[in-house]
This record gives sequence, C-alpha cells and structure tokens, in this order.
Amino acid sequence: MAFAGLAAAVAFAGEAKVELAGPFADGAVLQRGMRVPVWGTADAGEKVAVEFGSQRIETTAGADGKWRVDLSPMEACAVGRVLSATGDKSDAPSKADDVLVGEVWFCSGQSNTELPLVGGSPRFRDGKGAMRAQMTRKPLVRYCYQSDYKLSATPRKTCQIKPEWRPFTPENLGTKKRTFSAMGVYFALELYSALDVPVGIVGAYWGGTGISPWTPASGSLSVEDTRKYAECKLFSAEEFDALPADKRPCKRARDQPSVLWNEMVAPWTPYAIRGFIWYQGCNNASDGLAYAPKMHALYNGWAKEFENPDLRLRFVQLTPWGDARIFAIQLGQALFAAEEPNASMAVINDIGNLSDIHPNDKETVGQRLALMALKHDYGCDWLKADSPTVKSVRAEEGKVVVEFDNAESLYIYNPDRSLKAGLEVCGADGEWKPGRIVNLDGENGNIKGARLVVEADGVAEPRRIRYLHSRPWFGCIYNEVNLPMGAFEKEVP
Repeated sequence: MAFAGLAAAVAFAGEAKVELAGPFADGAVLQRGMRVPVWGTADAGEKVAVEFGSQRIETTAGADGKWRVDLSPMEACAVGRVLSATGDKSDAPSKADDVLVGEVWFCSGQSNTELPLVGGSPRFRDGKGAMRAQMTRKPLVRYCYQSDYKLSATPRKTCQIKPEWRPFTPENLGTKKRTFSAMGVYFALELYSALDVPVGIVGAYWGGTGISPWTPASGSLSVEDTRKYAECKLFSAEEFDALPADKRPCKRARDQPSVLWNEMVAPWTPYAIRGFIWYQGCNNASDGLAYAPKMHALYNGWAKEFENPDLRLRFVQLTPWGDARIFAIQLGQALFAAEEPNASMAVINDIGNLSDIHPNDKETVGQRLALMALKHDYGCDWLKADSPTVKSVRAEEGKVVVEFDNAESLYIYNPDRSLKAGLEVCGADGEWKPGRIVNLDGENGNIKGARLVVEADGVAEPRRIRYLHSRPWFGCIYNEVNLPMGAFEKEVP
C-alpha cells in the first residue's frame, strides 16, 4: 500500500497544469465588440480547450509551453460567467469566475494619474474622494491595480503583482491600501452611467516618471525623432545602481526608455481594451513641441503591442502649477492631438493650483475625458466634447480676429474680463503687449459670436497672438458647454 500511494503521488506531481494568464482572474471584465485574446501556459504540446459562454476553442501549447486563442466578438453581459482553460493532461481546469463583458480601459501616467481617490495626505488625494467612495456601490464597475513601482530591462511575460479585479464599493475605494486613481475612478463611473454596461479599468502609474519609460520599444522605432530610445542598452535596477555615475544613461534607473512599460504594462498585452487614458508631462516639461513626437511614439507602441490599430487615447493637457515651461509643452500636447485621429485632449487649465503640482479636482478631469470618449468612441455624436481650437487668424483694422472650431459661442469667467483674459499681441518689434477683447457683449462676460476680436495698446499692426503664455496661466475663456480654451500661439497673416 505504501508503494502504491507513493506511485500515485509521483504520477500526480508529474501531471501538467494549464494556467490562464494573470489578467484573467476572478471578476475580470472582457472587452465587448472585438476579438478577445486569451492566453496562458501548459506543458509543451498539450492540447488546451478554452470555454466562455457558448464559445469553445481548442489549441495546442507550443514548444515553450505558451498557448493562445481569440474569442469571437461578444455583446456586453452583466451576468458573471466562468472563463476556463482545460488541458488534455491536466487534473483540473484553470478558471476565472464572475467574468463580465463590457468596456475596458487602461489608466496610466505619472503622479496626477496616480493621485488616489482616498489617501493619507491632504495634498495628494482627491478633494471629494472620501465622500464619493462612501456613496459608490457599483459591482459592475471594476478596477485592477498593477503598479509595483519597479522596472524591467526586458518586457515581462507575467504580472509581478497578482491581478485582482475589485468592484467599485465603499470597502474597496474607501480603503487607503486598496483605493485607485481618482481620475480613473471618475472616468469609469461616467462611462458606466452613460453606457449602462460593465466597465473595467486597469491602472499602472508612477509619480515623477517621464514618457519614454512608458513607451514600448516598438513605439520608439515608429517615430524618427525617438529612434534613439530603441538603440539604448537597458539596465536592471541593480545593474544601473552598480554603474559609475558617468556611465549612466540617465539620472535614475526608472528614467530609462521602456522600463516601466516592460514591467507594468507588457504583461497585459494583448488584452483587449478600447483604449487608454493618460495624464503625464510634468516630468517632460522642458520638451516643449518635442513632446509631440514622443506622444506619437507612446501611442504607436501601445496600439501595436495591444494589437489594436484603432486603439483610442484620451489624454490630459497639463494644467498650471507655477512653472513657466508649461506653455510650450501645452502646445506640444495640442500638436499631437491635432495630428493623431484616434486621440483627443482634455483641457484643464481652469482647475490648476499655482502652489501645488497636484490639483485635487480629479472629478472634472475624469468627466472631461469621459465626455470625449462618449462622443468619439461610443457614437454619441450629439455631444459637444472638445475644447475650442483655433480655426483661423486674421488682422482687421489693427485688431486680431480669431475664429474657433468646437464653439458656437464663447464667454469669459474672470473678475476682470477684458484685461486679464491671458491674451497677448505683438507687432513687428516683437514686444508682447496685454490683449483686450473688444467684442464683449455688455458686462456679463459673454462674447459676441464664436470668435475673439483682440487689440493691444501700442500694437497698430499685429503679427502674433498668444493665450496663456504668461502668469498666472489660468484659462478663463469657455465655449457654450463650459469647456475651456487651450493655450495657443499663432501668427497673424
């Protein structure tokens, strides 16, 4: 009997074990309306059957033990079902319970993305987060936190934090150790409210990080200006720390190209997602217009690695915090938004804080991101979701006339509406003078028409006009749906 028991134990220990990849955990949300890759591991050559709902797909693990199938596009489903993978040599299937089908987004960036709904520091938490958490019980809206604050010199194949999909409940959102990006929470709640389908959001973010660490090497290769990123030798954190200071490619290990993507996002590819929301740039504030090609590299890389050429990107333009460099990078962000058809930019220059780089109104941020997604990604064509952008500029009798897209009317919300609107005009001498809006409609702040007519004392022949270049950098000009105008600088023909 003893020998028989030992033989059975040895046989059991030798049996293969099929595993679903980490993202396919209990409570996961799968993307509706597109093919859904499902992958995992097994013994080399093992036959694997994946089942979900009415679908059953068979495949065979490769020589490296990896397998993958693609589920056919599915309708949204708010009823939790089992996703399973069964091997012909396995003792039991690998399962994920309570799996929903709906809309899935990634949430990434630096500290203003990271800023939590609930937290210990009054200067690093959402201003309404604790109140919101108490009132939020939405089991069909779920988040998965994936920030381990580490880096990798090569793309990870598995998640270093075990994915846990958690529903939006007071117990989860209101607990400091479990809470999530405030921006991501508000964005997901707005989508759920408008679409009435399950929503899943995955968060990977790290304060004080630049854009290139979040950019896959494949994205860097796609843009000539950032080709150098893919040519760099990357170091692990330990290798980097061991290098002499004069041999280090950057100040910190986490500033190396692709290392945060490799660690925290790559293990999720090619999970089916609609798109990603992004709030980053403070750490690239000196880039100015050069930030635009870096954004292209980021987007191209994410779209390629997630195997989604139609991947959507809704991102946040930087808001003032007392740094004069912001104007130039705001222009770079706006340039990218104008060039990439699958991206759009939320303008938030009206909710900054000159004494804090982390303004705590993330509800407005999430709402403006969601508004753009609803219009551009979900067919809500009747929505007005985009901030005013300059359509044309011309000189007229010593004044500058600026026409705008995304505006049927304009208004100013500012204590001194005519003199402190943030507009400046310069003539041939290149000297900038404060601009004055002359087409105000009385004293209520409304502007006549969807245009600005601006003049400046001492500028008879205007050559250029700019908005929000100078202190205090706050936006105060809005369109009819309360979306603020972004910073701009234009030549006057």
